Amino acid sequence: MVILKVHGYIQSSAVMRIAACLNEKGLEFEFVPVDMMAGEHKKEPFLSLNPFGQIPVFEDGDLKLFESRAITRYIAHEHANKGTKLITDIPKEMAIISMWMEVETHQFDPLVSKLTYELIFKSKFLGLVTDEAAVKELKTKLAKVLDVYEARLSQSKYLAGDEFTLADLHHLPNLHYLMNTPIKEMFMSHPHFWAWCADILARPSWSNVIKMQN
Repeated sequence: MVILKVHGYIQSSAVMRIAACLNEKGLEFEFVPVDMMAGEHKKEPFLSLNPFGQIPVFEDGDLKLFESRAITRYIAHEHANKGTKLITDIPKEMAIISMWMEVETHQFDPLVSKLTYELIFKSKFLGLVTDEAAVKELKTKLAKVLDVYEARLSQSKYLAGDEFTLADLHHLPNLHYLMNTPIKEMFMSHPHFWAWCADILARPSWSNVIKMQN
């Protein structure tokens, strides 16, 4: 039997994204820790898995993939008949899912990843001071993005319609981290967005990811 493997650091949002997807599909996998403090991701044998020296890496037999969103797409397609559907074979519906996946990648993630870095990782892991001016600018930009999400989620339960898909799942890591920062107040000020956050963060698949961290 082929054992699925995820190489990485469990606090990484990209690794968490993959773990959540595997949990939604009910798939067992082996987590292979990568010691980033020791620079293992910049050395062999890791570089033979990802020449860019970045986590995560996913292994399914002789298939080796990097880039978390490409990995979740593969898992969703390869195991389409297991667990939560996450995608569809109906072109128009899949187009909407793909559109919101792109929104997460290009509109949401660039802002919230930087906020997560400024508000959490700088002080907790690097001993650095938060750049308040940068946070203020990011919050202004995020407010506009949240208005778009609020309008969308006032029309449907999830981003691509009435079912939970990869478009929603991809948001989980950064939402989780920002719940412990002042950004939570911005989320709460958008009622439909806030209800969506509460819904997807309560999924058993995500709870199991948090258990892995603990």
